[in-house]
Amino acid sequence: MIHTSFSVTTGELPGGDRPSEDRIFQTPGAVVVLDGVSTLSDDEPRGGWYAETLGGHLIAGLADDPGADLRHVLERAISAVVSRHGLIPGSSPAATVAMVRDRGEQVDALVLADSPVIVFTVDGSIDAVRDNRLAELVAGRPEYEEYRSRLRAGRGFTAPEHRALLQKLRDHQLRHLNVPGGYWVAEADPEAAHHALMCSWRTADITEILVMTDGVSAAVEDYGLFPTWNHLAHASRTDGPDKAVRAIHALETLEDPAGRRYPRYKVADDKALAHLRPAGHATGP
Repeated sequence: MIHTSFSVTTGELPGGDRPSEDRIFQTPGAVVVLDGVSTLSDDEPRGGWYAETLGGHLIAGLADDPGADLRHVLERAISAVVSRHGLIPGSSPAATVAMVRDRGEQVDALVLADSPVIVFTVDGSIDAVRDNRLAELVAGRPEYEEYRSRLRAGRGFTAPEHRALLQKLRDHQLRHLNVPGGYWVAEADPEAAHHALMCSWRTADITEILVMTDGVSAAVEDYGLFPTWNHLAHASRTDGPDKAVRAIHALETLEDPAGRRYPRYKVADDKALAHLRPAGHATGP
């Protein structure tokens, strides 16, 4: 763990045999979590490469201009990746983005696509910075309902029908990628940065922060393994994020390997979780 204005602990785990496409980056005063968008093929470059490359530019941008608007930092990072690697909108790998930055008396968060930031405050309230546009785009689609019904019926992840339904959903998503009325993600259009969600708090009001990919948030929102965000924060604080992500993975692979109880795209997703405590709250249970 490096020394920053946050006390930071992390947990990461790949969902399967391939290396994880999730990434966590740290720089003094900031944490960045990215989820490289998986594809249904083995085409290169993959989402993990994009997340790694974009993350490097984000960290450099945060270090060069610590007070910059986070949307501008993200826009410049996407532009750098696109120009250096010749990426084309609609046929590029992509990544979700979650950033948290401490500016001394203020903490800022940015979220683009489904990697949420959950902030816990001294008065006991919870602020969830969540981008639901992709979930809203696919919810209710016939393909979405059918693949979930097939899994509940025990037909499993390896059935050709499952892959075909996911491809139809993927095609639907691509038609609505980075366009008004669709959803936005870091890909090959820097304009996406201006559609990110932003929020700020007084540093003195924050007790802890969770930054994660959707492979972790599913444990609260879909599985109920951690019934509330408070339960996930408590587990991260007491046992550490690494143990939390391993518990999620065990539920997926050992307790529900066929997706009958919790229908989802694949047996297990990559997982990345960062637990942040501002320096003034870095001690205690």
